[in-house]
Amino acid sequence: MWRVARRALGLLLVALGLLLSLLLPSSPAAAQDELETCPADVDSVAAGDSVVHVVKVAGLLDSVVHSHLLGRLDRAEDVGAEGFVIWLNSKGSVLDDGEYLELANRLADSPVEIAIWVGQSGATATGGSAELLGVADLVGVSAGSTIGDTGPARLPDSFGPAFGDATERLEDNVITADEAIQLGISVGPLQDVAAIGPFLTNLEGFEIFTCLDEEAAAAAGSPSDGSVPGIRTVPVTQTELTGLPITAQLFHTVASPEVAYLFFAMGLGLLVFELFTAGVGVAGLIGAGFLALGCYGLAALPTRWWAIAILIAAVAAIAVDVQTNVPRLYSAIGMGLFVIGTFTLYDGLQMSWVTIFAGIIGALLYTYTGMPSMVRTRFSTPTIGRKWMIGEMGEALTDVSPEGTVKIRDVSWRAITNRATPVKAGEPVRVVGLDRLLLEVEPEEGGAKDYRQRS
Repeated sequence: MWRVARRALGLLLVALGLLLSLLLPSSPAAAQDELETCPADVDSVAAGDSVVHVVKVAGLLDSVVHSHLLGRLDRAEDVGAEGFVIWLNSKGSVLDDGEYLELANRLADSPVEIAIWVGQSGATATGGSAELLGVADLVGVSAGSTIGDTGPARLPDSFGPAFGDATERLEDNVITADEAIQLGISVGPLQDVAAIGPFLTNLEGFEIFTCLDEEAAAAAGSPSDGSVPGIRTVPVTQTELTGLPITAQLFHTVASPEVAYLFFAMGLGLLVFELFTAGVGVAGLIGAGFLALGCYGLAALPTRWWAIAILIAAVAAIAVDVQTNVPRLYSAIGMGLFVIGTFTLYDGLQMSWVTIFAGIIGALLYTYTGMPSMVRTRFSTPTIGRKWMIGEMGEALTDVSPEGTVKIRDVSWRAITNRATPVKAGEPVRVVGLDRLLLEVEPEEGGAKDYRQRS
């Protein structure tokens, strides 16, 4: 009986030893023995034929980005890429329903593994951009980045809830990278998605070559933390990173809300500037270019047509007072319309406060400082030559007492007269002198005498 007991005890100890050897981590020396020694040309040995396509997308998803993504996806499928990765930092989508559904279907049905990485730190994916994460096979959200605020679903029920049980929560909220990992939306831990490189290793077809650098291992010795020194990891799968081409990037930038608004406003302002400077057309050409790009951007974005009309009316109202060189009622009306048009321009999009502040302050300076100074300087030079106007007869459009507006040869001018001889609206006037842009006028009869110039 004792012999059987001793044998049973021995077998139990052996079993416990085997179990502990499986559960406990191997020593650094054992781990090193299992690795192949790095060859001298390890970079060339590790270079493989497989490739992963990475496309960097920043800004709103628009028609330019839509076309570029589909084109790169076609190429990835043609070459049999191991993965197609969208490097995303986007606050929403301005694609129409047809384009949005087409992009989602292509990503969902592609034979290539689709992944979306929201990064670098501080990046975001909100609105329609966030909903596309639910179509991808693999999602990573870097530390410091956020996703969510998707709003009502744009994709049909056949796609199912974009984020499973968390879909309703993300409709009106944004979540951090930690929360995305906890909800099973993003792969983790955070160190595996901290940068695009570590994230790519999560792809099923992405291969890496691991070997032991003996020189580095010998120099490191035996670390106290139990780590294995000298291990070198080199990607076998190659990464092809692309962004928008220069021309496409230009139109994508112009189609951003802030740039489209500023270009449109600047274009209108420069055209008015050219109208009143009687120059050689440089400002007009630049203004026409800005206006054309601004119109393209506004056409690509969800804008309100009546807000665009208000902005045009605002510049027209400002131009009325420009020709009189005295910003008054029409200038105030124009600035009021400009502010209204600025705040109501986009439907569902919000410009940054910096852009709104820059646009309104710029319009104020343009109206009350820039244009009056320019017109005053331009038309006070002798090259224009208005001495022919002295002696001309005209009509008072408003009461001139002592300042007002008169019409000389069907053109309106700001005018001034002697306080002793005011002129009522509709009465004839005579031009007796020039004071920069102001005309000195007197009534047709009964003009005041200047006793300082006695003969």
